[in-house]
Order: sequence, then C-alpha cells, then structure tokens
Amino acid sequence: MKLIARFIAALALLFVLALVVTGVGPVYKFRGPQPFTGEDIFNPYAALDTAQGWKRAVFHTHTRVKGPWPINECPQWPAYVDSMYRELGYDIVTFSNHNEITRHPYDSTLQVNVYEHGYSIPQYHLLVFGSDKVVHWDPLLPLTASQKQFGLDYLGRGSDFIQLNHPYRIRLNRKRHMEVLSGYQIMELDTHVSTENEYWDWALSYGHYSFGLANDDLHQPEAHEKVAVRCNFVQTPSGRYEDLKEALLGGCYYSMRVPDYGAGDWAEKIAGNHRLPQVLNIGLEGETIYLKLSAPADSIRVNGQDHATLALACGTDSLAYTFGPSDHFARFTAFFPDGAVIYSNPFARYDASRGTFPPKEAPQPVSWPLTILLNFFLLIFAGAIVYLLTMLFHKTKK
Repeated sequence: MKLIARFIAALALLFVLALVVTGVGPVYKFRGPQPFTGEDIFNPYAALDTAQGWKRAVFHTHTRVKGPWPINECPQWPAYVDSMYRELGYDIVTFSNHNEITRHPYDSTLQVNVYEHGYSIPQYHLLVFGSDKVVHWDPLLPLTASQKQFGLDYLGRGSDFIQLNHPYRIRLNRKRHMEVLSGYQIMELDTHVSTENEYWDWALSYGHYSFGLANDDLHQPEAHEKVAVRCNFVQTPSGRYEDLKEALLGGCYYSMRVPDYGAGDWAEKIAGNHRLPQVLNIGLEGETIYLKLSAPADSIRVNGQDHATLALACGTDSLAYTFGPSDHFARFTAFFPDGAVIYSNPFARYDASRGTFPPKEAPQPVSWPLTILLNFFLLIFAGAIVYLLTMLFHKTKK
C-alpha cells in the first residue's frame, strides 16, 4: 500500500515539475492601447475582382493520422474528409491535426503545412502555417499573458503566420489577454458559441490588427451538426499554398456561419450548402465602406471600437457606412433569416506614408528584472520537486 501511495505521489510531483519547467519564459511589459489612426483607411478588399468570384475553404480540420499515438482525434482519413467537404461545395480543404503536419491525400501541389499547436490544459491552441516541422514545446498551464506571448513569439520565428484558435473555448482566457497579445495574423471566429466575436473587437480596439477565419475545427465528420457549419470565401486563383498565403495575409475573404441544413438529411444539407447567400461586392470609396449581398439579410450591422454598433440596417441586401473622425475600425456582420451569418474583415484607419498595412508589430518589450526573478523562483521550485522525488525513490529502494 505504501508503494502505491509513493508511486501516486511521484506521478503528482512529476506533473507539477512539468508545469513548472514549461512555465519558464520572459515576463513582458505590454504596450498600452494604440488604436488605429491616420488619414487613410485600409481596405482588405482592394484586390477584389467581382468577376473572378470566391473559393470556399476550411482551414481547421482534424483527421485520422498514422504514428505512435494510440488515440486519434478523428476516425476518418484525410481523403474521406476531403471528399465529404467537396461534396458540400468546398473548393479548398486543409488538414490541421494537433502537433502533426498531415500530407495531402492525393495532390502534393495542394500541400499546406499547417498544424494545431498546443498541449495546454486550458486549450490555448494556435494554428501554425508554413512551418517545416512541428514545435513540441508548449506551456502546459499558460495562466499569464506573458506565457501566451512567449509561445506566439517562439512559434512565429519558424512559421509564415499564425491563427489564434477558438478564443471562446480557451479556459482562463481574460479580456486583458486578448487586448495585449500580438504576433498572430488571424483570429478564429464564431467557434460554435456566439456570433458576436467581441474578443476580436477587444484586440482590434487595442491596436492589434488581424483578419478573421471561421472553421469547423472538425473532429466528428459523421455528426451532421459538426461539419460544414463554418467556412470562408477566399479570392484566390488556386488552393496552392503560395496563393493561399498571399490571400490570407492580404485579407480579401469573408467568413461564414452556416446552418445545419436538413438536420441529418444529407441530401438537404448538400442542397443547402450549394445555395448559400454570398457577398457580391464589398469595398471602400473615399471614407465610405459598402457591402452588397446576393440576398436580403434580416439585418446588417457595422461594429467598431470597443464592440460598439456603428450602424444597423434591417431587411436589406446592402449597407454603406462612412467613417467618422472618431472611428478607428469597422467591420460588417450580416444575419440571414435561415441562421446564416457573414463576417467581413475589418477596415481600419492608418497612415499610408508610414508603409503598408497591416504592419508587422514590434516585439513586446521584456521586463528583465521580473523575468530573472520569476525564472529564479521556478528554478528553486523545480529543484525542490527534484529533491522530493529523489527522497521518494530513495525510500522506495529501502
């Protein structure tokens, strides 16, 4: 009985040691709010070609994978998931398994190196694009904004761009964290919880510009309510990575919540997904942003600084809004009678004389005294745990 108790105690100590070791990192002095300002307005849809049209895409899906792990996140292989989405009207499907770069099942020219990073208990996960290898380091218990920022900085060095995944689902996530974090280029929207996306506006209001993508985060392809309920319409000539990279970092796309058409009737689900309302035109003229839809919406809303509603129109297929002097950014959301919702990327003020927008944000400054103090404390704590483990094993041998 004593042996079992010591074994359990050893496991508990090893777990705490893992939490302590993965908590090592810098403490940041986060910059204060820097709302978007300037005489110019960034138009993410400046490259829109209405004749070219949109390609429907999903970027966050899970599949069955080969490898040493005994548990798979999804029962189906990539080829099955790809064919299912294409039947539902998707043109582009990428596979973002946890800590695994998944090969395209039949066309190497469509390979997109993307994986979902994160082992953390609060489910703080990131989608990492353009990395040649998986980075396995991750704080197991990222309680502070500094720990999350360190992860973003560390992953950003070896990747092309990063998406901040499912903010609604991150346990222990706080408004303050969303306000100060930087180093990601895309925010994941509308993750099965709400159409508000207020966390996006918190970050935008603080001066951290990001585009938005909505994805299924698919784990259960056989569950009709889990598949084809989020998507994105991207202006891109193809699904090849270089084209996708240019499109996703340029912003000429919109995201969508899609109803679960048929509620289990697959034929109706397919039919519903092939008759979705679309954005016919969107852009900027002078200081006026405009949106034109293929069908009337119940309402179209413009959100801005601090998630404020800047404009609202009901029972219409179009809306225009003119930036006022105090407007820092603005984005459209359109709500349709059947439950479909369209989200635009944000238009934002900037100064064109200072370069292109969105700019690459400077790294957050580090507080070296606090960093040294924290890591010294963690080192002492880790040493104490190792000592307890040594004593525990010593007693076990006796």
